[in-house]
Amino acid sequence: MTIGLSQYLIVAAILFTIGVLGIFVNRRNVIVILMSVELILLAVNINLVAFSVFLHDVVGQIFAMFVLTVAAAEAAVGLAILVTFFRWRGTIAVDDASVMKG
Repeated sequence: MTIGLSQYLIVAAILFTIGVLGIFVNRRNVIVILMSVELILLAVNINLVAFSVFLHDVVGQIFAMFVLTVAAAEAAVGLAILVTFFRWRGTIAVDDASVMKG
């Protein structure tokens, strides 16, 4: 039994749905929002690699590497902002982020 393209697309769709639901359901915790964005990017990478292998083309895999670097940069910058915000306010609630000015 081999794993076909449709199984990869189903897994990617499930991960994408979980990521979108994580953003919409939990709007208070910044860490959950960042993890949900990472799940969405992971679903996109699964699609890129699956189609790249299916079409026998390396371009999708190369583009997936660029998405990985953007995801790593997003995680680093997001966590740096989160740590700075926690030092200033003492909480990481998203509702308190709207009062930041400057």
